[in-house]
Amino acid sequence: MAEKPSGQVFSAKEIEKILPHRYPFLLVDRIIYINLEENEIIGQKNVTVNEPFFQGHFPGAPIMPGVLLLEALAQTGGVLVHQKGYDKKIAVLLNVTAAKFRKPVVPGDVLHLHAKGLHISGNGGKVKAKATVGDQLAVEAELSFALVNKEQL
Repeated sequence: MAEKPSGQVFSAKEIEKILPHRYPFLLVDRIIYINLEENEIIGQKNVTVNEPFFQGHFPGAPIMPGVLLLEALAQTGGVLVHQKGYDKKIAVLLNVTAAKFRKPVVPGDVLHLHAKGLHISGNGGKVKAKATVGDQLAVEAELSFALVNKEQL
C-alpha cells in the first residue's frame, strides 16, 4: 500500500472512529504505515511529561508503565484488524507471551509501534509486536486477541 515510512495514514481523529478508547487510554496518536497484504502496521505515540501516569509512576524519574506499552501495541494491532475487514468487531486482548522490556520509555520519546499479523480470522488472532524509540527496541511481545461483536460490549 505505502512505503515505509509513509507519513500519516490515520490521524488521531480517524483512530477514534476505529477504536473505542478515549483519553487517557487512547495510546496511539497516529498510524504512519499500513500494508494489508503483508499484515503490517506502524503507529506512533508521542510520550509527553503531561501523561497522567507520570504523576504516580516513579515521580522524579518518570518511566512509562510496561503494561501501557503493551496496551499501545495492542491498540495498533486493533487498527490493523479493523482494516483487514473486521470493522464490526473489536479486538479484545486475550494473552501476552514472550514480553520483554528492553529500554525505559520516558517523556520526550517518540514510540513507533510495530505490529505484524501472524494469524487473523473472524474469531481472533495473534500479532507479533514491538515498540522502538529511534533505533532502540523498547519492548517486544506476542499478543493474542478475540474478536467480539461491538454490540456485545
